[in-house]
Amino acid sequence: MRILIAFTSLSGNTRDVARMVRARCEARGHEVTWIETDIQKLAQVSPDPNHDLYLLGSWSDNAGRTPSEMKHFIADLVEAVGKPERLAVFGTGETQWGEEYYCGAVRRMAAFFETRFPRLEIEQMPHGDRDAHKIQRWTDHILNCTENMPHADPARFVA
Repeated sequence: MRILIAFTSLSGNTRDVARMVRARCEARGHEVTWIETDIQKLAQVSPDPNHDLYLLGSWSDNAGRTPSEMKHFIADLVEAVGKPERLAVFGTGETQWGEEYYCGAVRRMAAFFETRFPRLEIEQMPHGDRDAHKIQRWTDHILNCTENMPHADPARFVA
């Protein structure tokens, strides 16, 4: 399966999550296209923007907003392929700024794409075995839903 992982990361926390997701996808034999939205454009990295699965990751900007580089990437993606049905989102945030802002970009992206998949939200940076297991479970669930259960309701899963 061809998977596109696109993310933005300010401090490196979301990049760390994206690396763990990528490693799990590749370990399961999938081809991954990797895009860091703050330095790469969709057209530069992937001459064929059509993929079987899209995984988008982001940190949350001021008051839980989606960073501008991710907004630009999303606009390019929608222009190239529309709103993909097989799209899941992940990200990092800090509850110290308030629950209403925590992983706000992840929630906004999920709502924009009307994704049926569960969101993956990590507090600050991935810490230890607990977060590693959570990321692995989420990635496996998304892959299993995409590979084997096209008619299942993936939103019922809790990472």
